Amino acid sequence: MSNQTTTETEIAGARASGSEELLRYTLKRCSPETLEAALKYRATGDVSLVPVVVLGIVERFLDPDVVGKLRSGDDSVRFMDDLGMDSLTMIEAIMMVEESLGVSIKNEELLDLRTLGDLKSFIEEKVTGHSSGESSDFYSIEKVAAVMPQQEPFLFLEQANLSGPSAEGKYTISGNEAFLEGHFKGNPVFPASIMLEALGQLAVFALLKNPPEEIESAIDMTEVYFTGVDGVRCHRVCRPGEVLDLSIRVKRVREPLAVFSGQISVGGEKAVVAEEITLAFKPVDQQSNGTGPNINGVGGHGSVDSSRNGN
Repeated sequence: MSNQTTTETEIAGARASGSEELLRYTLKRCSPETLEAALKYRATGDVSLVPVVVLGIVERFLDPDVVGKLRSGDDSVRFMDDLGMDSLTMIEAIMMVEESLGVSIKNEELLDLRTLGDLKSFIEEKVTGHSSGESSDFYSIEKVAAVMPQQEPFLFLEQANLSGPSAEGKYTISGNEAFLEGHFKGNPVFPASIMLEALGQLAVFALLKNPPEEIESAIDMTEVYFTGVDGVRCHRVCRPGEVLDLSIRVKRVREPLAVFSGQISVGGEKAVVAEEITLAFKPVDQQSNGTGPNINGVGGHGSVDSSRNGN
């Protein structure tokens, strides 16, 4: 029995040694800090080391000219748009993360990983077995467009996360928006009215995909309208290349109205606040008289006065 135990111990030790050797080989082109963090994680299970490993692995696949963007950026840094990582490169990086941290990731799960923050949170949940925050449902641009009545070129929502009464979304100001040619000539500024449109669209998406419990009937996606916005303040000018971080939250609901609060920030800096965004909607079983509500549809706000903000 003692000989068998000794043999098992030796085999276990050999496996551990081989595992470390394999890890060193896997991370041979990563920084020493990345390898050190991965080895320490293997030994201690310290979850605080996970972001170090993930960042180090992502950096290993980047062109030198965008490494600085990764190191100086925040969780909103996007793999494709900001770091130039294509889908195949992303899969390579994920495979390396799997090997280094001992997690398993399905290909379909990769569809939801668009930013560095998405990846770090996802891997942490995989490692710990529980969510680091309130659970949410992520929707890519394809899933958003499949639901929204607005479509290109008047869709200002490229992704969304729904969580209970709240929702978050993003829109990147590409600079190719046609209206920027005249707003303003030689000085493109994203209009405040369009930023309110983006918030309204996020509210519409949340209303259609995750309606509040007060709404008992399904909502007709072709009959959701923007009826009003109150308490609007614009705190900064937004320009091409910037990412609008959108957030809304349900305040109150009584059919056929739903009222949300909303905010937009850029890089953590407050850009727009709307105390109340009011939408009118129609249940699918409600008979239409052919005229629709006498209100302005989202995508046509009527008159939103933003001139005092310079936007």
